[in-house]
Amino acid sequence: MKMQLHQLRYFVAVAEVRHFTQAADIVGITQPSLSKQVHALETTLGAPLFERVRGNIALTAAGEVLLPLAKRILADVDTATREVQELVGLRRGRVRLGATPSLATSLAPPVLRRFRDAHPAVDLRVEEGGSQDLVRDLLRGDLDLALIIMPAQGADPGLRVDPILRESLVIASVEPLPAALVSGELRITDLRDQPLVMFREGYDLRDATIQACREAGFEPTFSVDGGEMDAVLSFVEAGLGIALVPGIVVSRRPGIRVTRLAPPGVRRTIAVARRRDIVPTHAGRELRRILLDYVHAATSTSDLPPGVEPLP
Repeated sequence: MKMQLHQLRYFVAVAEVRHFTQAADIVGITQPSLSKQVHALETTLGAPLFERVRGNIALTAAGEVLLPLAKRILADVDTATREVQELVGLRRGRVRLGATPSLATSLAPPVLRRFRDAHPAVDLRVEEGGSQDLVRDLLRGDLDLALIIMPAQGADPGLRVDPILRESLVIASVEPLPAALVSGELRITDLRDQPLVMFREGYDLRDATIQACREAGFEPTFSVDGGEMDAVLSFVEAGLGIALVPGIVVSRRPGIRVTRLAPPGVRRTIAVARRRDIVPTHAGRELRRILLDYVHAATSTSDLPPGVEPLP
């Protein structure tokens, strides 16, 4: 007896929700049929994949080993299917792009416009989130490409990450900050006694702010903690505190004052990422090509968003 693809799909569904009935609903079959196929898979492998612990479903050691392999196999099959169907025209292609909030409103729109003009039949899907969230979605196979910020500790080994741009951060506030009145710039140490509006967990801007403050020798003080990008900017506009943000997100917020950071400042590296172990679809490769062409052209014409510069 050989392992079947549908058995792997059923196994992954149960492993993700830890419930046979819910998994059966997800894959569209009855619970007895799903249980039968999972049992057949266990028979083929010669080991149980699930066990019940206090009424809950848990993976056995064999199940833990199989799960990442099964996900990789299914992702490769899905990629191969989409690739062939795109080439023979059986259905439209699809590409799923992730981007941080600042990049989703600055770099992504002109790139997506060029892609849409060249490939109007391709289904475009955009996911906005913090870099940590986007990396998670890439590794799970929920995204084809993502525009992320390179983490200080380096990229996940499961990803191919290509740095393309460098971005400077600025201080967003409502009132002028006394420490900047003379030079027009702030040092990170000037933030020591300033209340900060802080991003939620998963935003690289949160990590960048906290790390910059700690390197300057102090722990930041939060006035509001846990916001998304729009919420953070609105909190700043309401006078609840200041925030360290990309310059490109405040260019259209006239109620916010922008103060530069004194050298060396805080800069981030923008990169395009994809999973290393999955061959990208035709549509995914084309979107990446258009993205890199746009960056090259914008660099040549000095048409990059404010605060963004090409890497040498």
